[in-house]
Amino acid sequence: MYLNKAMIYGNLTRDPEMKALPSGMQVCTFSLATNRVYNDRDGNRQEAVDYHNVVVFGKQAENCAKYLTKGSSTYVEGRMQTRSWDKDGVKQYRTEVIADRVQFGPKGGSTGGGSSAPAGNATPADSGSDRNASVLPDYPEEEINPEDIPF
Repeated sequence: MYLNKAMIYGNLTRDPEMKALPSGMQVCTFSLATNRVYNDRDGNRQEAVDYHNVVVFGKQAENCAKYLTKGSSTYVEGRMQTRSWDKDGVKQYRTEVIADRVQFGPKGGSTGGGSSAPAGNATPADSGSDRNASVLPDYPEEEINPEDIPF
């Protein structure tokens, strides 16, 4: 059994590009940047950035093109694929993540450490002053008796 699975969480480096295949299927491409922090041999903290090319098909591609912008935080699950072509007699290669699932991160493109609320929970009535309000619902103070639960 073989496994080809990619899971990436990062920020878009450019706005998504939408195209259509001759069959009419929509294709969206974008690039994600991921940061990696590590200590080198001397114990100095180093930071490296990796860039990942992502390809999304179908309805999901339309949603990506509509809602994602440069800097947006995004989680992508999919498979790695390398394609090749000849350009002026020289063989060119490109490795991409073919997305099976794309999940939009928090609005504003923050790189973690902030709100863990999924995108789409905000309403147009939300304002900047409400952002510090608790996201959790108000739970009753009294004890819950397990025998009162109907299932």
